[in-house]
Amino acid sequence: MKLLHQINLAFGALLVLVLGMTALLIHLVLIDHFMGEQKQALSTAASSIATRLQLQAATPAKPSDTTLSLGQSVTLPVGVEAFISDNEGQVVSGGTGIASLTAAAQPLPATVLSVGSTPVRLAASAVVNTGGYLVRTDLVPQGTLTLRTPISKINAIERALLGRLLIVLGVGGAVALLLSLLITRRLIRPMMKLRGELAKVQERRFSDVRLVRAGGEIGAVARTVYDLAEELERYNRVQKQFFQNASHELKTPLMSIAGYAEGIRDGVFEGESARKGLNVIMKESGRMTKLVTEMTLLAKLDSEEDIVQPIVVRVRELLTGAAERINPLLAARGLSLDIACPDGTEGELAIMADKDKLMQALLNVMVNAARHASRRIVIEACNDDGRIVIRVRDDGTGFPDALLPHLFHRFVKGKDGETGLGLAISRAIVERCGGLIRAGNHASGGAVISLSFPQT
Repeated sequence: MKLLHQINLAFGALLVLVLGMTALLIHLVLIDHFMGEQKQALSTAASSIATRLQLQAATPAKPSDTTLSLGQSVTLPVGVEAFISDNEGQVVSGGTGIASLTAAAQPLPATVLSVGSTPVRLAASAVVNTGGYLVRTDLVPQGTLTLRTPISKINAIERALLGRLLIVLGVGGAVALLLSLLITRRLIRPMMKLRGELAKVQERRFSDVRLVRAGGEIGAVARTVYDLAEELERYNRVQKQFFQNASHELKTPLMSIAGYAEGIRDGVFEGESARKGLNVIMKESGRMTKLVTEMTLLAKLDSEEDIVQPIVVRVRELLTGAAERINPLLAARGLSLDIACPDGTEGELAIMADKDKLMQALLNVMVNAARHASRRIVIEACNDDGRIVIRVRDDGTGFPDALLPHLFHRFVKGKDGETGLGLAISRAIVERCGGLIRAGNHASGGAVISLSFPQT
């Protein structure tokens, strides 16, 4: 079943349940209200009649008086029947005779109550519900006054109101269901579009993915899918470019090696020329070996989970070791190296990383700095808000602004670059060790590359 139908079905069931419970609750409240109102009216009428009869009993009767007319004292509510019973439970009904006080008892007219000479004896009570009637009894001097009214009238009124209520609830439910369908369709439509965009991602048509306009969490998911497609498209382009660049980088030394090897084999190069050709072959073989090694390392960093073996690395030891390894290159270029690691913090500046690979990442950054520095390279280490930061700064001309966004991409070469993989390897190693690497230009001139790691 489609999600749209599932939501509509669930909402419809919930709406029926809520409206049904509401109707039942209102039904019970209406019955209670009408019963209470009728009981109150019955009690008021009974009290008024009893008071009037007591006053009549206290007043001496004229010889001509044979009955007490209730119509002279109070008018009974519509639908209320009145009785006066004697001691034997018999109803005295004007001049109509005596009948047993049962369900078939003879009622007095609604506005006239006649009293005979027989004494009355019944206990008074509150209004009670019995035999389909609300009954109220009161002791009066003439006997026991009993008022009753049928509940059927209350039920008829309640059923009429309940019918209208159900019509109102039905119309309201239909309107609510219609609005639900419209709102649900509006909410589901972006999800249906998003499913289509995800199908494009599945088919690897990343460039065809479009941003689905929606609000709330659906909009956030749509933005994530769109960004994911862009990143996958960029990664796809990078992969293609990587293979193209790798082919080009490998093709150049192979052509040089093949050309000199054929020349030496065919006798084109002899003596000193042959020796120079062999040197070129050795040099290009070494460059190709280095390129293949770096490409292999990058592939492993991308795919192998256990290639990084983190241990506790002391920053001071790391910087000192890197300085010793790069000293020959610095001496050849006439550059100085300053290491700034505040005293007293050597024991605190420690990170969790693969020491050998982090050393390689730092050396790649330092070699890049040595390639562009004029006279001096400075390495600073410090604790910056709970993160260990290592900054490598040179006094050269800095990075071109157009190069900064792509500096850590593969086969991106700067001035005097070799393979274009050194900084890409540094980035992969630092990120696999849980750190971040950033590049920029110093305010006073020169390039700055910073490596930051969580403090151990």
